[in-house]
Amino acid sequence: MTRDAGIFDDPRLTAMGLLAETFVGLQAKLMPVVTAAGLSLTDFDVLLRLARSTDQRLRMSDLATQTALSTSGITRVVDRLEDRGLARRETCPSDRRGAFAVLTDPGQQVLTDMVGAHVRDIDRWFTGLLTPGQLDTLLGALRIVRDEVRPGATAGVCSPGGHGDD
Repeated sequence: MTRDAGIFDDPRLTAMGLLAETFVGLQAKLMPVVTAAGLSLTDFDVLLRLARSTDQRLRMSDLATQTALSTSGITRVVDRLEDRGLARRETCPSDRRGAFAVLTDPGQQVLTDMVGAHVRDIDRWFTGLLTPGQLDTLLGALRIVRDEVRPGATAGVCSPGGHGDD
């Protein structure tokens, strides 16, 4: 049996493998700060998206779209955050059927307490390993791919390129 060695050396396979390996490795390096704050990665993602949004609030439907969670999934996450006092729901004044998730002061404090260490870890294990030009190129490339595969990742963001685009 012969094998076409070239088929397994395809740079597209290499790109996906490197991306997956990098993601798993980064998660392992970044999770201790998140878990020390008593958060899951999803909890942290939701709180950070709220913190970076206008008035620190997002429609529940936009938050679900941004996080790629189902409506019931985002409801469970926000319920958990509400139970801890880190977020709350507010009824939308223009549409009583709609609701916002809003970051609370204690939620803001949890993020404030941990974000310095989180950013240091990101710099140590990721962005600090790249030159400024490499980082700019990577960010541009990631946005191109993200916008194609997760077009809802910026749902509800008011200003393109603003805080909510990452």
